[in-house]
Amino acid sequence: MTTREPERSPGTGGLERAPEGVLLLHGMARRASSFAPMERACREAGFATLNLDYPSRVAALEDLVDVVAPRAAAFAEGTRALHVVTHSMGGLLARAWLRAHRPARLGRVVMLGPPNGGSEIADRLHTLWAYRRFFGPAGAQLTTRRDDGLRALLGRVDYPLGIIAGDRSLYPLESWLMLPGANDGRVTVQRTRVCGMTDHVTLHASHGLMMRNPRVIDETLRFLRTGAFSRPGAGNARRRA
Repeated sequence: MTTREPERSPGTGGLERAPEGVLLLHGMARRASSFAPMERACREAGFATLNLDYPSRVAALEDLVDVVAPRAAAFAEGTRALHVVTHSMGGLLARAWLRAHRPARLGRVVMLGPPNGGSEIADRLHTLWAYRRFFGPAGAQLTTRRDDGLRALLGRVDYPLGIIAGDRSLYPLESWLMLPGANDGRVTVQRTRVCGMTDHVTLHASHGLMMRNPRVIDETLRFLRTGAFSRPGAGNARRRA
């Protein structure tokens, strides 16, 4: 976990001059270090950051919420707005956390390659011992078949949300055999979408490397600043979802 903590201004008794913050949540079987280029770009843009490690492979989403919530809340207290940037399963964790512990000064949320509609790869593999051993309880929650409990855990999207999908794959066999339509090797473009999102854009990036992609980083910062991506028609995704 790496952090650039926000600084309070002495004598103000408030957050008038406090920075905006960005909470970064990595994906399944990743570490905070996978978000290092994104974190550096956020810092250079003037944001305080909390790049949070969490044990993605050993707990279910509902338990992971309890892991990240205290640190996220403490960080949010020192910011005038808290934004969130996620990769892959980190997007589902953010949704569950925001449903249960939404900060009072929530800003904007950007999700990179989120399996909002699940992944057909998880559909095919989640019953296998090796898959469950490696990806743990949360890995079994990444299927396209969502029960009522998981839908309730994730809640509704009623906050500014920009989603960046990828359409390049480093896993041609999985893409060809398991993923219908354009995909990033792990999630189809269509299944990154979620009702209530503010904007959506597809970039030429692969799932495992998109958080390091310069164009993805640029578009993430653009959404954090403006609430829209750069292509024509940005901001209309809520009506299309």
